[in-house]
Amino acid sequence: MPLPLLGSDGATPALPIWTVAPEGLPARLAELGEPVAAFARACGFEAAPGATLVVAGPDGRPLGALFGLGRRGDAARTPFLPGKAASLLPEGDWRFDGPLEDETLATLAFALESYRFRRFKKAPERATRLVVGPAVDRAAVERTAEAVHFARDLVNLPANELGPAELAAAVRTVFERFGGRVAETVGDDLLAANFPLVHAVGDGSERAPRLVDATWGEENAPKLTLVGKGVVFDSGGLDIKPDSAMLLMKKDMGGAANALALAAMIMGAGLPLRLRLIVPAVENAVSGRAFRPGDVYVSRKGTSVEIGNTDAEGRLVLADALALADEEAPDLLIDLATLTGAARVALGPDLPPFYTGDDTLAAEIAAASARVFDPLWRMPLWAPYRSMIDSKIADVNNAGAGGFAGSITAALFLAGFVERAAAWVHVDLYAWNPAAKPGRPEGGEVQTVRALYEVIAARWPKP
Repeated sequence: MPLPLLGSDGATPALPIWTVAPEGLPARLAELGEPVAAFARACGFEAAPGATLVVAGPDGRPLGALFGLGRRGDAARTPFLPGKAASLLPEGDWRFDGPLEDETLATLAFALESYRFRRFKKAPERATRLVVGPAVDRAAVERTAEAVHFARDLVNLPANELGPAELAAAVRTVFERFGGRVAETVGDDLLAANFPLVHAVGDGSERAPRLVDATWGEENAPKLTLVGKGVVFDSGGLDIKPDSAMLLMKKDMGGAANALALAAMIMGAGLPLRLRLIVPAVENAVSGRAFRPGDVYVSRKGTSVEIGNTDAEGRLVLADALALADEEAPDLLIDLATLTGAARVALGPDLPPFYTGDDTLAAEIAAASARVFDPLWRMPLWAPYRSMIDSKIADVNNAGAGGFAGSITAALFLAGFVERAAAWVHVDLYAWNPAAKPGRPEGGEVQTVRALYEVIAARWPKP
């Protein structure tokens, strides 16, 4: 779908979006003139957050639109709020005119608000476009929006349309566009290549599991490795989920989609890195070949894992993938995964937790999160909880007993497969918007990626 952004060459006529807060409304209306002020008063416009009033001229055509920012301190008053205009304004070319907390974020929100998933339900395209202001780096905004739109499409696709092979093809499409290289290890070849946990989780499905290993950039550049959980559908396996818990399990590959979006942004910006993306792509299905509670597998790293619950499959495929990534000691290793319901219980759907043992890196992530309005919250790798995933017959159990601290114990499980990386970050994200918010339509979502990109671009800026 084309992005709704136009260049700021001065030649494109555009109608103004008069942004205004309640405290500035009288002065703003006086500035716009009595006809506009009278119309706003007659319509009861008070500049509440997101309130939109299209003002017509004598000929009935729009002169512009008033857009309310709300009062300072209002929770709805965010840098993304003006993006809501993309859904509220009539077709035509528009431009922001008035105060904005951050014009770049408002522009990005406008582009992200325009997203619609139209694969199966056709709807006419709305030609509501934004003329980008001269202070905005249009190329950077478009690069981000394109990556987010693509990843949202992947998360929104149903599992009958997006299996392991199709997810691998999506990785190939993005990397080959930028001149990258992609390798796949498929089916029983996973055993020969020493990915036993990826094979075990995916072997219950008729759709062959695979490990996708993509690289881009110069070999001697700093090494950044991304790992994305690619479970295209999670039935829970033999520990099968109830039907209500399965309804959104098409999104269990959201970590892979988010990691791919981050990779696209990095490659599109040409950052001086040797980028690697590893995606274990599997379906956790029920069949006579499905792995069982009580089974024990020896992972790629050599750690033996007892299966306490087949519905804790994401950490298993990530374990082999992280072990592979760790073997070359990358400068930074990031894994993204829709890993635990416990993270949602703790922090809800909009605030993903992240884990790292690197305090400096954690501070950089927190600062970037606030700066670009991409929420994350650091959670502790609390070592005493490691005993919760002890096993009597193996080195570790994939599911802790008792149900306490589920997101933390999952992170501690993964930490056991990372030793050589200079720094490691684990993000337990949701990849879904349960309800629409400005710039974030309901459905599949990209979370934490913009903040992580800011950290990466600051550490390794383009010359």
